[in-house]
Amino acid sequence: MTLRAALFLLLASLLAGCVSTGKVNPMDTRKGRDQAREAYVQLGLGYLQEGNSERAKTPLRQALDIDGSDPAANAALALVFQVEGENELAEQHFRKALSSSGNDARILNNYGSFLFEQKRYKEAYDMFLKSAADPLYTERSRVFENLGITALALGQRAEAGQYLERSLRLNNKQPRALLEMAELSYEDRQYVPARGYYEGFSQVSEQNARSLLLGIRLAKVFQDKNKAASFGLQLKRLYPGTPEYKQYLSEQ
Repeated sequence: MTLRAALFLLLASLLAGCVSTGKVNPMDTRKGRDQAREAYVQLGLGYLQEGNSERAKTPLRQALDIDGSDPAANAALALVFQVEGENELAEQHFRKALSSSGNDARILNNYGSFLFEQKRYKEAYDMFLKSAADPLYTERSRVFENLGITALALGQRAEAGQYLERSLRLNNKQPRALLEMAELSYEDRQYVPARGYYEGFSQVSEQNARSLLLGIRLAKVFQDKNKAASFGLQLKRLYPGTPEYKQYLSEQ
């Protein structure tokens, strides 16, 4: 049985109640309402993960009908509105979620990502800092990765490197952190560490235009003509109109 089918069965049993048997209707109990609300949130998130943001709204609205201050439901609805480009509504629900969650680290991280997307880098940085303050948050490595990337956007290069290194100490398979550290190390002419970070990135992620350009540059440093040529062909074939390809041509 799929998770969604199990959630539907749970909701059906809760909403049907037990009137015919004389038992208490589950929706009249705190536990029953909590179970229904949690199931609605999970359904909404499931639809959102499938790319169906419109359908996600119905169960999330039903969750909020049970408890309008529920942090999980508000945070999920904020993600829905973020996907749809309804930025004011997304921000409203992020703030509602935070006000009733006691600054939950996951919600802080998601809100920070939303602010970063809006190029509100200083506000995003502050949210990520608050999220990183929770040592028990299971996605803390991503928070430090986000801090590093945001620090770069703010021109704080030294701080960025520290945050990215901390991210990789927690999880050495964070692709964005590995690529950023490879780039920073290359710029500092620390070519051996740059190659190490780059190889780590290549093991956990597909190449993109930026990584291919960096791969070409590193291959030239280490006089690996075959690898440089191979990366160059990939960049030409996959990303011919990008600034990275134009930069590659200018360096030939």
